[in-house]
Amino acid sequence: MIGRLNHVAIAVANLEKASRLYRETMGAEVSEPLPQPAHGVTVVFINLPNTKVELLEPLGDNSPIAKFLEKSPDGGIHHICYEVEDILAARDKLKAGGARVLGDGNPKIGAHGKPVLFLHPKDFNGTLVELEQA
Repeated sequence: MIGRLNHVAIAVANLEKASRLYRETMGAEVSEPLPQPAHGVTVVFINLPNTKVELLEPLGDNSPIAKFLEKSPDGGIHHICYEVEDILAARDKLKAGGARVLGDGNPKIGAHGKPVLFLHPKDFNGTLVELEQA
């Protein structure tokens, strides 16, 4: 069921500063900022040969990233994203195994324009897991 690692997401307080660090200090290819109002974040992607790093900045007062940054003001790893071939089949199998799907359980369109779901971190060793339709 689980496919390749799509990205590791890092919450940041200042997207411009974090993007500059990756672009100028590490020499990485960094995308333009992409607001995602449905998810309460603005994102950029750092493209790597084998995966991506997603930088997340809060968008609006109700952003889940704002809450994360209240607890961890310096930022940090927020979630990991795995690709799945069939997001609904993966959801149903995980739920049948006792995993909790966050929100209403239905996929939303993510930053890559594909359906995504999030799984409760308490069910995955303290790690928030995102599933993205491959």
